Amino acid sequence: MRDSRKRHEALLYHAKPKPGKIAVVPTKKYATQHDLSLAYSPGVAEPCLEIAKDKNNVYKYTSKGNLVAVISNGTAVLGLGDIGPEASKPVMEGKGLLFKIFADIDVFDIEVDATDVDKFVETVKAIAPTFGGINLEDIKAPEAFEIERRLKEELDIPVMHDDQHGTAIISAAALKNALEINKKNIEDVKIVVNGAGAAAISCTRLYVALGAKRENVIMCDSKGVIRKDNENLTSQKAEFATHIDVNTLEEAMLNADVFIGLSKGNVVSPEMLLSMAKNPIVFAMANPEPEIDYDLAIATREDIIMATGRSDHPNQVNNVLGFPFIFRGALDVRAKKINEEMKMAAVHALADLAKQSVPEQVNIVYDEVSLSFGKEYIIPKPFDPRLIYEIPPAIAKAAMDSGVAQEPIEDWDKYREELMDRSGTGSKEVRMLHNRAKKDPKRLVFAEADHLDVLKAAQRVYEEKIGHPILLGRREIILELKAELGFDADIPIIDPKTDEEEARRNRYAEAFWKTRQRKGVTFLEAQKWMRERNYFAAMMVNSGEADALITGYSRPYPSVVKPMLELIEKDQGVTRVAATNMMLTKQGPMFLADTTININPTAKDLAKITQLTSVLAKMFGMKPNVAMLGFSNFGSSKSESSTKIREAVSYIHRNYPNVVVDGELQADFALNPELLAKEFPFSKLNGKRANVLIFPNLESANITYKLMKAVDEVESIGPILLGMSKPVHILQLGASVDEMVNMAAVAVVDAQNKEMKAKKKELQNS
Repeated sequence: MRDSRKRHEALLYHAKPKPGKIAVVPTKKYATQHDLSLAYSPGVAEPCLEIAKDKNNVYKYTSKGNLVAVISNGTAVLGLGDIGPEASKPVMEGKGLLFKIFADIDVFDIEVDATDVDKFVETVKAIAPTFGGINLEDIKAPEAFEIERRLKEELDIPVMHDDQHGTAIISAAALKNALEINKKNIEDVKIVVNGAGAAAISCTRLYVALGAKRENVIMCDSKGVIRKDNENLTSQKAEFATHIDVNTLEEAMLNADVFIGLSKGNVVSPEMLLSMAKNPIVFAMANPEPEIDYDLAIATREDIIMATGRSDHPNQVNNVLGFPFIFRGALDVRAKKINEEMKMAAVHALADLAKQSVPEQVNIVYDEVSLSFGKEYIIPKPFDPRLIYEIPPAIAKAAMDSGVAQEPIEDWDKYREELMDRSGTGSKEVRMLHNRAKKDPKRLVFAEADHLDVLKAAQRVYEEKIGHPILLGRREIILELKAELGFDADIPIIDPKTDEEEARRNRYAEAFWKTRQRKGVTFLEAQKWMRERNYFAAMMVNSGEADALITGYSRPYPSVVKPMLELIEKDQGVTRVAATNMMLTKQGPMFLADTTININPTAKDLAKITQLTSVLAKMFGMKPNVAMLGFSNFGSSKSESSTKIREAVSYIHRNYPNVVVDGELQADFALNPELLAKEFPFSKLNGKRANVLIFPNLESANITYKLMKAVDEVESIGPILLGMSKPVHILQLGASVDEMVNMAAVAVVDAQNKEMKAKKKELQNS
């Protein structure tokens, strides 16, 4: 039975704030009548005439070259079956979203009301001039084979049925590496394929192309082994019918080296697994339930290499590793088709990427230890940033070598740089942040849990396993709100004002008083303050009874930051704390500092803020390129503000020569590498895009980040407190649930880092 709350959340996600997941966004100016006269009549006639002279000019003057159609008739949707074209639309929009966020490819989703092959093919052919490529999706077999075959033959743009080839490409890369680890040759292994649909047929064909012998393959459908003596087989099933005298999956599994599951959950028993050959390879790819549970399989055989279609286990066979990057490479050379050479290039590129040293950024997202090629890492992870600049070049080169590319790439280094620029999307950073937090969740205090939105955020943090929430506030209200939300998890609820917390309040008060008794605080005052939730929460973190806290949703920032500064010590070597906001812009993430703490920092303060913000950027897996902003450029003004920026830059250059920082700089120069190189070729920022922006005072930083949020709808994470010895983070008044969840993830990751730092220090001192 589906969870009613999850169902409601999914429906709300698709319906609000406006229906759907993708939209058309203008790419040219349209503010003036002059702009509109160029966009439409009369100016639009000029590109029309150029295209009429030469159809290839459509790629020069329109979006065709970066536009893919995701097309379905809704006859085989996910695990839902034949639900029709209208019901398939959310899935197709979702596919469009993945194309955009992973490879910067624009998509129109098209749902066709046609189950007849001829009608479907004619419809797609009629609209094909609009697109640079066509991704067929969720079309049932055997019609899917014929539809793809005909469209590939009759169109001169790339066509791919991802349900077939996506799984085939990713699993083939995984199989290649698994066989290498097990020191087995693909020509010799016995392969059992359970499932005979479009994906299973395509997978097996690709394994054969990789070197597997047809006579070593046994394929099963719902009725058992597909045998040559069966006269009622489709041409696709007949292709892999076996002469071996076996009838059931259980019989087929005996002494098999490889099991490929593209069927349904829980059809493989531990006994079947035990009957396989030494060092078996099992790809149980049915979703959401694999053919055999991952943990059960691992417990049954220690020598197994296991992959599934799920993200909560190692070796996820995920199509998103393939289709965005395959189409990216195909579009970039204007390939006439996606051929076998291009698919095989994707297989080898993915397999090779898994053998390379994994960037720390990927280690941070997926594990606290280093990922390396082996039984639990046979294919790259979906959030590996290298995919965008490793896979498309391999596809593009294969298209060129096989003669289907119409615009060959000449400068490969430039092409890779262009691909890197395309990957600058903020939501990827959010996912990476959440995944890192999930690897080692911490005890996180929500100091205002008797507010509905705060409790919603705590619920998300709990359910997504980002952290272990501790709820502070009035117990009866929290319980009422939990009931309203259907949040029935057994989570600690603490009301600092109740009698049952008196002993802990007094203990906290005494500890606080001892640190402030010579600063005018009496023990009685300390006791009084401990009834206030922010003081209480801070002491929970100080005492080690919680790992981190977030607060600030219901109160102005200055009143919330005060107890944090009074109770929590600064980090070693830090004289002033600061704050930064991470802005998730179209050009990639940027850190803006100081946005909430230091009103008019000195040159020395600016240098320290730069250092603290740079360390945070590295925590997010980024190499900081720091621009110190002002209203002037490199000494063009002698004002006090410009002078202190120059002094701060000079100090960093002298004492930290490896830090990439420069200024003072106007914002347009800092964010435009070409403009900067032209006017100031001596700058240390030359050839780099600034991703850390340091402002001369609080008002300029605060106004800038709030303008970016309000006008450009840029997502923001922060303010993130810098320089505190404990993970305490303060929200903006009225923060959204998403903002609170993101800040919770920041707090957890901060706690992870501080714990790791403390352990290293302990080891050094031992």
